Amino acid sequence: MVQILLIDDDLSIRLLLERTLKRQGYDVVCAGEGEEGLVKAKELHPAMIICDWVMPGMSGLEVCRQVKSLPDLATTFFILLTSLGSVEDRVKGLDAGADDFLCKPIEMNEFIARIRAGLRLHQLSQDLTEQKRLLEAELAEAAEYVSSILPEPLKHPCLTIDLRFLPSSQLGGDGFDYFWLDDDHLALYLLDVSGHGLRAALPALAVINLLRSQNLSQVDYYQPNQVLTGLNKTFQMTDTNDKYFTIWYGVYNCKNRELIYASAGHPPAILLTINSEKELIETKLKTPGLPVGMFPEAKYINGSLLIDRLSKLYLFSDGIYEIEQEDGSLLGLNNFLSMIQDYQKQNLANLDGLISCLKSCNLNEKFDDDLSIIEVSFAENI
Repeated sequence: MVQILLIDDDLSIRLLLERTLKRQGYDVVCAGEGEEGLVKAKELHPAMIICDWVMPGMSGLEVCRQVKSLPDLATTFFILLTSLGSVEDRVKGLDAGADDFLCKPIEMNEFIARIRAGLRLHQLSQDLTEQKRLLEAELAEAAEYVSSILPEPLKHPCLTIDLRFLPSSQLGGDGFDYFWLDDDHLALYLLDVSGHGLRAALPALAVINLLRSQNLSQVDYYQPNQVLTGLNKTFQMTDTNDKYFTIWYGVYNCKNRELIYASAGHPPAILLTINSEKELIETKLKTPGLPVGMFPEAKYINGSLLIDRLSKLYLFSDGIYEIEQEDGSLLGLNNFLSMIQDYQKQNLANLDGLISCLKSCNLNEKFDDDLSIIEVSFAENI
């Protein structure tokens, strides 16, 4: 049975409305003042609250404001009873969260019709809330699955790899991996599929599985530009698939310390090296190339360089620096790069310190986009 909370300091009106509502088959709970009504609302979580505006003590406007501030009562339909008919008063009521108004003296046929309409809207709100809960649960499961197939940190004589993946509330399309092509060559990459939700996460998983199995036809996995070309042929956008992705892919040779890389519209990888004067030198590693899937004829080229001892390489998605700060501005790539340099100067053991710093910059509790980062630390004896 649908429960309605009736709050009015006028006993005669309260009795009249209670009797009318009970005749319509509703479970009615009454309160004679605002404070009492607010306590019962928190206790009972009724589907609807009908509350007089002008009452001694806590006014109906304040009751409404407090009810609507509570997450458990956010979908409760709130009707204000009022003899105040001005536009300014109605604006105040709407700003406080009121869903509808009934003017005194109350016409009973209109009263019953508004109750039915309000309860229909309440049920719709409940249904939407439940669907949102189910969707969030599905996205959380998907995020757990994505996390489960991502690689673990690596310790190897020539390098160590640390990594972090923090899925957003909507789940984005980030993915990354590394794998050995032979005893000396390590392939590593990070990709970011456009959009959010399962439609972005599923292509990322497909790319990860395809690269792991090395099933791209006529592709030399030692040549990053060939890998990107093969992916571009395989994941072309169509009328039914509007997803594209950016990616940075590199192959590191542990014997001669050469890194060969190519990128497709992805943020640059950042190499930090300490020179002979103990200065930290930053090098952005990026080659020209359109995101994968946009154009079949897209071309990709390789870049290469020798890695100095004790250098560090960072791969990341744009979600790591497109963070909204308290002042409303975005963190931005340059500020993030400064943050990385400060982090490296502290010589911390893992990425936790950097992640904590990013969380402190973020305006919201959760990130708006996936946050992914790989840190490769090259050994001294490479």
